[in-house]
Amino acid sequence: MKEMSETRIGESAVGLKDKLVKSAILPKTSAELDRDVNIQGNVKAEGALYARNLLIDSGPAEFSGAVYAHNELHIKNDAQNMITFRKAVASSGTVAALLLKGKCIFGADINAASVKLKNCFVAGSIFANEISIENSVVLGGCFASKKLVLHNVATGTFNAPEVSAGGTNYLLYPTAFSVEPMSCLPETEFYNITLADLGALFKGETEKANTGKIRLDIEADSQRTVLVDETDTTMLLHSYSVASRVLVSDLINLENLENHFLIASASLGSQILKTYSLQKSGGSKSVDMSLENIAVFFSKILDGSVQIRDLSDAVSFDELKQKYLQ
Repeated sequence: MKEMSETRIGESAVGLKDKLVKSAILPKTSAELDRDVNIQGNVKAEGALYARNLLIDSGPAEFSGAVYAHNELHIKNDAQNMITFRKAVASSGTVAALLLKGKCIFGADINAASVKLKNCFVAGSIFANEISIENSVVLGGCFASKKLVLHNVATGTFNAPEVSAGGTNYLLYPTAFSVEPMSCLPETEFYNITLADLGALFKGETEKANTGKIRLDIEADSQRTVLVDETDTTMLLHSYSVASRVLVSDLINLENLENHFLIASASLGSQILKTYSLQKSGGSKSVDMSLENIAVFFSKILDGSVQIRDLSDAVSFDELKQKYLQ
């Protein structure tokens, strides 16, 4: 990899391969506003990057600064190796990463008119008019102003006027919302993993008692919710939550689950000065809670290689007595 301390590049297009770019790639003249950037593999850009179109042919590639593509950020479907964005990614057009072989990690929020992801990990949230994600993890939320499509996705929450889903999906937080009733393909499954012991699974240990995933019945667990803002404007939403039928949650110390450490370590990303780990029951330490390791962990939940047990709805009277009569 050849180091470039200063980018002396043309106005129409930039091609980067086997390069370490120390400076920002930003326009200095009005003509450079129409400049495209093509990443051809084995590239590390340490500064911010602006392009009319950012095209990534293949990894490995790492962007340490914020990235803005005016028209489109496009990662080719057959791109291989890891592609990592450490900070926020934005576009007034489209962010598309429909990967078949490689992997892509977004370490912060994505903001664009249209976002299409496959085999990606997002440590922040997605804000767009239309969002379509498949076989991907979004630790924050998916917030679409028009339409949201989910297929085999783990996400913190979601909110959109129109939501359609398929496959097996997981929610990290108690509630998600849609304006219209959610549309699901046959055999679509939703699980809420707010009460799952993700910390133990990350460490490779046995899950704690009274923890696990809860199957979400899209029809039975849907409630009509009316929201009112400070101007007395009302909005009718459909909320999807298991909170109304989870008595066992009172028996769990959520702090002991250590789920928040995983989510915080991933979402803070480059803002953390050092890498932390979780302590196992025997005193040893887990693997580092790096962005890459957390992405691998949640990917294993999606593909089923890490199994979360079902949360039992049977609670003994002795457990309840010990909790409420002490």
